[in-house]
Amino acid sequence: MKYLKAVISLSKPNIILSVGLTGFTGIVIAHSGVPSLQITLLSLLCLIFSAAGSAMVNNLIERENDELMERLEDRVKALKLVGIKNLSMIAAFLITISLALSAIYINLLNCSLILLAILSYTVYYTLFLKRSSPFGTVLGGIPGALPVIIGYSSIQPELSIGYLDIIVLFLFMMVWQPPHFWALAQHLLDDYEKGGFPTMPIVYGQEFTNYLILIYSLALLPISLYFWIVGICSNFYAVMAIILGLSFLYLVFLSFKEKKHYKRVFLFSILYMLLINIFISVDIIFIN
Repeated sequence: MKYLKAVISLSKPNIILSVGLTGFTGIVIAHSGVPSLQITLLSLLCLIFSAAGSAMVNNLIERENDELMERLEDRVKALKLVGIKNLSMIAAFLITISLALSAIYINLLNCSLILLAILSYTVYYTLFLKRSSPFGTVLGGIPGALPVIIGYSSIQPELSIGYLDIIVLFLFMMVWQPPHFWALAQHLLDDYEKGGFPTMPIVYGQEFTNYLILIYSLALLPISLYFWIVGICSNFYAVMAIILGLSFLYLVFLSFKEKKHYKRVFLFSILYMLLINIFISVDIIFIN
């Protein structure tokens, strides 16, 4: 049981939840509702397997850095219990199954996008961007934003003008990622410094980082309202998006003014992103 719990923890279940939820939103937007149970479950399974495998690869690559960070103590213990070789095999199995199922039972565009998400997270972000630049989080948001397009592609296998809608949600996820991570980097400034990662507050200081968090956060509300403006979602969604956006901005302004409350901003940013996706799906399925 301890072994299984360790493997699950190394798959980063919180990220898997986010990937599954945002992928489902992409599916709902593409179908203007919920498609067959088979394609929905299959698409989500491929997403979850690829996300879990990628998270395990990330843990393997960053294991030496993780040992220096207090907040990752449990992750370090879990990796020692599972073992590097075993985790590598599990990660390879999950990624292979994900790509195979996608290519055979969904479509090649979906499979290609899953592969792009895997490589952009494990190689482009983990190996290079995160270790080399404080701005790595900006482009590093690509793998975190791709699940919405991956979900969409499971229903719409050919690129068309219809992809504009999901690209806007992709943009929302891209803009959301930096303030989300920078708030965490502010809160755990010393820990990231010990880990050797050149985060924004370490390289450019907390004040400059606060300005960036504010600028990015201001952009989220108007982007989120796109789905109401073009008629994809109803007034219900617009009201929810405005309430969430203004609440998030209030917390950001508070942390900007008082130079604290960064953990609160980080935690609420997660809730903000998840609820935006939930309200889009709920609105399309049940209301609009």
